[in-house]
Amino acid sequence: MARDELARFLRDRREHLRPADAGLPGGPRRRTPGLRREEVAGLAAMSVDYYTRLEQGRGPRPSPRILDALTGALRLGAAERTHLFRLAEVLPGPVRRVRPHVVELLHRMPAAGAIVTDATYDVVAWNPLAAALLGDLATRPNLARRRFLGGGPSGSGAEEFARIAVARLRAASARYPRDERLAGLLAELRVGSGEFAEVWDTHPVHAPGHRRKTIDHPELGPIRVNCDVLAVPDDDQQVVFITADPGSPSARALRRLAG
Repeated sequence: MARDELARFLRDRREHLRPADAGLPGGPRRRTPGLRREEVAGLAAMSVDYYTRLEQGRGPRPSPRILDALTGALRLGAAERTHLFRLAEVLPGPVRRVRPHVVELLHRMPAAGAIVTDATYDVVAWNPLAAALLGDLATRPNLARRRFLGGGPSGSGAEEFARIAVARLRAASARYPRDERLAGLLAELRVGSGEFAEVWDTHPVHAPGHRRKTIDHPELGPIRVNCDVLAVPDDDQQVVFITADPGSPSARALRRLAG
């Protein structure tokens, strides 16, 4: 591990990050350029001593979880994140943190359900309408697990989504071959679902696009929706917007769910 280079990189990014960019107060008496070490440690949910040792080139090899926490705390871009992992000699895994401006986008569209999925099909952010439409996203966030092992809303389009999900997971397994969470998910799906194993062996390929499906809502019944995908390529994430045709009964159902 390039400890000295890693230490210099962390110090440089910390000293060039303005407190306002990290959502922290600046104050007229701030003498330290950029953020303080304890502020970065707090943002990354780690001890000040551990972070200090990393900056001084004395720390152990950080785990992918620690590196992702530092990526968020220091507001690193995609290229910087890759460089951070390379300095630590750790293969980067899927990005599971959502950029603040992407989260803000979800809540600017109250009339549409909106979710963000990472490369493993975990829903990592959502707005209230999406939660009302799709059910418990906090404790069952993975859409592939919902599809193949149960727990998600029923409706039409299940076979098509099976191919879409497997295609995305296959691509993710090639990009992140050492990610333990992804490996665990794939093993769970293979053991728990013969359908998943069968679709996996067909090597499906799918590009993000427009889909129409019906969701059987437990209170409002069938809701016909459009699903459109916006890719966030730097983070290997997707934003999915869920809408209904204007003036349709499904549109009225979505308005009821939106309150």
